[in-house]
Amino acid sequence: MFVAIFLLLCFVVYMWWEAHRNRVVSVELALADFPESVRALTIFFISDIHRRKVSEEIIEKVEGKADFVLIGGDLMEKGVPFARVKENLRRLKQIGPVYFVWGNNDYEADYHELDALLLHEGVRILDNCAVMFESEKGEKVALIGVDDISKRRARLDLALLDADDAAFRIVACHNPEIVRAIRPEHRISLVLSGHTHGGQIRFGSFGLYEKGGVKQVNGTTVFISNGYGTTNLPLRFGAPAETNLITIRRGEEDDRS
Repeated sequence: MFVAIFLLLCFVVYMWWEAHRNRVVSVELALADFPESVRALTIFFISDIHRRKVSEEIIEKVEGKADFVLIGGDLMEKGVPFARVKENLRRLKQIGPVYFVWGNNDYEADYHELDALLLHEGVRILDNCAVMFESEKGEKVALIGVDDISKRRARLDLALLDADDAAFRIVACHNPEIVRAIRPEHRISLVLSGHTHGGQIRFGSFGLYEKGGVKQVNGTTVFISNGYGTTNLPLRFGAPAETNLITIRRGEEDDRS
């Protein structure tokens, strides 16, 4: 009995450690339609922070390596002090300009106060709108932010109105279910999402959700992060906490390292 209790305790401690790791997982994407004159675009993607404090270790790992930061929703949840959110934002701003899309848990808190804090900290909120980046040769990349699906706030149609027709299009949406709304005529090359936590606790191939990673859905490249924080239980197994340094280049193949 003592041995069984000891092993169970060790297992719980390991799951707590998995949930609080400070990993930066590099994702290299070579996409054939990426603008040649842009050469490369590197995004620090962090999703599902929830109750965690962003570690200085993370900042040190990626500072100077990313063009901008993208928060993929669930920056917070009900009960998280706004002082912690403010500190997290200030740490992320050390990396570069910060963009944000809403997640379902962000609406659990006083989202008006969160909105005001984001604006005060100079964070660009992508709520069914887009921001354009342009190379010296005039080729463009559109970062298209879509609001949360579960709260029925997602309006991909409105967000696309902000994106130039000729731009390379990246959709950022907290919930990867946004892929169901994407049509070939939208010409979306890449989708970045979180939400699923990779199943959070999984045993091999068994989990509530599939493990994060890169996949192809109807001709669109989709990347889903396992996320940085947790919900309900501060434990993980088989899907350790992660942030992502995503580099996009022109090419024919994509892979994850």
